[in-house]
Amino acid sequence: MTQRPGSWAGHGELATSLVLIVPLLLAYQIGVLFAGHVNGADVVTRAAYGALGRTTYLVVQAAIACAFLVWIRRTQRGQVLELRVMAPVLLEAAIYALTLGALVSLVVDRLLGLGLTGGLVINALGAGVYEELVFRLGLFGGLVALLSREPSRAMVAIAMVGSSIAFAAAHHLGAHGEPWSQHAFAFRCLAGLVFGLIFWFRSLAHAVYAHAFYDLLVYSRLL
Repeated sequence: MTQRPGSWAGHGELATSLVLIVPLLLAYQIGVLFAGHVNGADVVTRAAYGALGRTTYLVVQAAIACAFLVWIRRTQRGQVLELRVMAPVLLEAAIYALTLGALVSLVVDRLLGLGLTGGLVINALGAGVYEELVFRLGLFGGLVALLSREPSRAMVAIAMVGSSIAFAAAHHLGAHGEPWSQHAFAFRCLAGLVFGLIFWFRSLAHAVYAHAFYDLLVYSRLL
């Protein structure tokens, strides 16, 4: 995957990352209809489904998928979805996720099955896509762009910490938020920092897939 000097969107090529995560996004968008789970950060899907209804929502998602295929064909970005490009990104993201999780516990305790339901899988996909778009690309990248045209280490650090705190706090806010826990808040702050580092030094796509893989590991241990 092409690397370039750091900008507000980190070192990875943003257009390439967006192409790589669209299949994950579409899988989630369709999956929520059957799983009944919408990620807490995903106000867009919740509002769209409520306004359009099931049938129209499916038609819109199909149109988006067709438009995506036409766009990558016209812009000659179809090669980004080839195995030789996607495989290294997915492998690297999986390694990051395994590093964050407890691999030994996963193998020993869940050797006969991960115990994942369809709803939990869909929720993990949604968290990977929407939370990284909102908190890493939108908030982290947005703060870097706002604070400095040429990002310095100090500005990047401030943006990373700020977005990580917001990422942790968001999980305890609103009707879908979790009860407050100092441990959970501190853990998510640290997780936000890790995902921020992956986003900044690798790419948005790496962060999205690492987040999704990690959530799958977490769900498998909690069941």
